[in-house]
Amino acid sequence: QVQLVESGGGSVQPGGSLRLSCAASGIIVRLATMGWYRQAPGKERELVATISSGDTTTYADSVKDRFTISRDNAKNIVYLEMKSLKPEDTAVYYCSAQTYYWGQGTQVTVSS
Repeated sequence: QVQLVESGGGSVQPGGSLRLSCAASGIIVRLATMGWYRQAPGKERELVATISSGDTTTYADSVKDRFTISRDNAKNIVYLEMKSLKPEDTAVYYCSAQTYYWGQGTQVTVSS
């Protein structure tokens, strides 16, 4: 049974930073395409970043140069490092494995 558990969300001021974690069980993250997605109120879920089994990363244009996706193979955890956060980054952030398995989400709120 695959389980993805996100953590690390919270409330920060604009310009602040957060690191999200996705702890995986039942799947080996280094062998899968792992991704972070987000959904803001009233909007559709959108891709934020992905990392493939070959370490290829992709980012939404809106987060390039501010967010970094990475993984710790030993701990089987995927991270999303977020810097220079903006109010428009406010959303529920979801971890995904192969866009088939999903976590429960973690709230990120950027507000002054």
